[in-house]
Amino acid sequence: MTRFFAALVIPAISAAAVVYFGYYMIWGARGLVALSDTQARLEVRQEQLAALKSERVRLQHRIALLKKGSVDPDMVEEVARSQLLEGAPGQVAVPRAAH
Repeated sequence: MTRFFAALVIPAISAAAVVYFGYYMIWGARGLVALSDTQARLEVRQEQLAALKSERVRLQHRIALLKKGSVDPDMVEEVARSQLLEGAPGQVAVPRAAH
């Protein structure tokens, strides 16, 4: 009887190790289930990054229009209007005709 159990010790330990590592390979913190969650979060972050990059390009273009030496008059007027019309509560801004 002891020989029978002694012969099963190594296979039992091996099977336990395979089950342990197999479980963590699928459901562990870095397993296949976590991998799919991580990939989904990565896709969302990549979309956010693309939106931020396009916003940055738009802002860099607007800044380039306001640089000294190549000022775009329409951009200056747009910035001035946005700054002037953001007054304190109760203030009224009246646009004047250009001279």
